[in-house]
Amino acid sequence: MSPSTPEHVRRRAGFERLIALMAPFLDLTLAVGERVSRLAGDEDDYVPIRPATERVELGGSTRRALQGEAD
Repeated sequence: MSPSTPEHVRRRAGFERLIALMAPFLDLTLAVGERVSRLAGDEDDYVPIRPATERVELGGSTRRALQGEAD
């Protein structure tokens, strides 16, 4: 990796300052959104993607591909 240029360092510092300034606003937005969703939503509105009794089987080629990635 090549060393950072002074322009790159200044630009990165500027973005970091912008993120630091926006952080409280973003935290507040998340907190308000969570509160609104709790007030507007049902007590138990969790809907599973598929029934727990339904089992998903991967095909042979998919299984081999996934095993190859894990190695």
